[in-house]
Amino acid sequence: MFLKTNILKAIAFKNPVRLPLSYWILAFLRFVLTLLPQSGYIHPDEFFQNVEVISGDIFMIDVARTWEFNPKFPIRNILVPKLILGPPLHLIRIANPYMKYYFNIDLRTPYFLLAIPRLFICLLSFTNDYCLYKICVLYGQNFRNRLKIFASSYVVLVYCCRSFSNSFEMIFFSILLLLVAKCMYKSDKVIYHNEFLNEKYKQAKTPVEKVKIFKLKTHLPNHSLNYVIILATIVVVGIFNRPTFVGFAFAPIFFWLHRGLGSKVIGFKDFHYRIILFILSGVPILLLLIVIDSSYYGYLTMADIEMLKISWDNWVVTPLNFLRYNSDLKNLNTHGLHPRWLHVAVNIPLLFNVLGVMAFSILLIQAYRFIRGQYSKLPKVQSITGLMLFSLIIPVAVLSLFPHQEARFIIPVLTPLVYLYGSHFYPNDSDGIKFKRLKKTLLYVWYALNIILTVFFGFIHQGGLYPFARNLHREIKSMYGYHFHVITTHSYSIPTFLLQLESTSKIYKDNKTGQTYRLAPTTFIHKYGSMPMKHLFTKVNDVFTNAELLLHKRKRQYRFYIASPCSLEYEMRQEANKYNMIQVTKDITYYPHFSSEAFPKFPNIHDQFCLENNSIQTNQSQAVDLNMLQRISCFLKKFCLRVYRVSPTIKS
Repeated sequence: MFLKTNILKAIAFKNPVRLPLSYWILAFLRFVLTLLPQSGYIHPDEFFQNVEVISGDIFMIDVARTWEFNPKFPIRNILVPKLILGPPLHLIRIANPYMKYYFNIDLRTPYFLLAIPRLFICLLSFTNDYCLYKICVLYGQNFRNRLKIFASSYVVLVYCCRSFSNSFEMIFFSILLLLVAKCMYKSDKVIYHNEFLNEKYKQAKTPVEKVKIFKLKTHLPNHSLNYVIILATIVVVGIFNRPTFVGFAFAPIFFWLHRGLGSKVIGFKDFHYRIILFILSGVPILLLLIVIDSSYYGYLTMADIEMLKISWDNWVVTPLNFLRYNSDLKNLNTHGLHPRWLHVAVNIPLLFNVLGVMAFSILLIQAYRFIRGQYSKLPKVQSITGLMLFSLIIPVAVLSLFPHQEARFIIPVLTPLVYLYGSHFYPNDSDGIKFKRLKKTLLYVWYALNIILTVFFGFIHQGGLYPFARNLHREIKSMYGYHFHVITTHSYSIPTFLLQLESTSKIYKDNKTGQTYRLAPTTFIHKYGSMPMKHLFTKVNDVFTNAELLLHKRKRQYRFYIASPCSLEYEMRQEANKYNMIQVTKDITYYPHFSSEAFPKFPNIHDQFCLENNSIQTNQSQAVDLNMLQRISCFLKKFCLRVYRVSPTIKS
């Protein structure tokens, strides 16, 4: 049997199964969308939890190190982002001098700093595709339809090509599912043959027959501890990347531990051996990660090691700090508290749309059958379907226990979701005409919604910040010595690493005098979130006053900008008019830009602001009503980011 299996594998290698052309088109589209680049900005964490910090370490520049990397109480592991983002950023650092010299191309510009790391993550994202493909082939499932559904999801096209820790978590989860699926497949085969040979051994009548059967049993491959070291390593690294990985790893490890349990050849002794060796296999990587984090955050130094002054205070375990921080409801409240049904009712339909709704409907039917005791109609627990089903349900259930729920937290479940229900979009021979039409309609809806969501999250959501950062970078480099003040309101923060600001913490040495010094900051990014306009202009006035003071005392020239959604232009004008010494003028507009913090109101028929913006000739003594087309046009024009120049009022 095993000889036959090896022959089949060899044939499959010589004649590899061809993937459908539509999948290759979608894979190519993933590269294209990454290289454009996508100007959309899903969440600040895609920059500030990973690439912002690693860029500061590699390029020695000023960056915004968030509270999660505070050495006093760090909650983020540094190894995973360095392993994933370090290679592309080091490539930029090393190759940049040569690219400048030979091709006059500067790689340390916003486009390359954004696109090259994302391209590297995009390449890694194909690990998910490969794992799904291998699981399907291993268990004889239709991989073509599933891969097309998987590759067309906007979660893959957008989220999986960004530097989210959740994107890394999805890769670890997919690898874990593949390895456990392989172990289950192999264990099932070996256990079947072992039980078969045991029966033959009992039935053997002569010693010669028993010896032959015994020899066959000795040639059966070991399977109980397959991939134990790799699995333990992935689980530990995944937990250090995001402690929520416990919820994702629970089902695969549970199935790995229970393989064959209940059969005649696997007992609780094997189960206990697996647990013990799994735990022991995770200890080396656990200690390594603790040492790396402790060293990075300054808890463990070479001086401490040389002097053998090592105590409990020299160690930091970032996942424990993460759990301590998130166990306090006050801390979660600062990030936003959500109802515990949000993942099921909102985030699953938002991420997986038709596929998520379909899965929810099928799971309700299966739950009904379970309650009615119709167990024969349910999937077997110790099967690949059982593994995928629990790998879908348990992570969502565990993450739903926490009151802070963001959609990106559950993107890793896309792999088991597509495996279970991805083929349901395609009709079978047994389906009736109406059912085939329904499936075809759902497939079109799936593609249409994913196209819309790809465009929205890839290019429209907070889409004005990247082009603004790109232009700001050029201006900073061309006006060396100027002070730049930038205020962002009702939008996300500008990723500071894109500006490549000179480090103000690095110590420089004057070759003539031998004295050391540090550079003073020249660019100031002020982030005021959704601060009311009245309080915002109080801050504007303070920054403006200090800038004018430096201009008159030290002749320090400056540029002062406010970046705000266009929907707030009327409020901006009204508040700016209260400050006689400040002149706020439009500088540039970036379109499109969607900001939920400042969603525009649909104008009424007498909206004077729309009349001014649309340059409609009006008579002061006669009101002009806007028609519906003008109102819609005015509404759509508000989805932009407007940059205002702040300067002293010119006296006539």
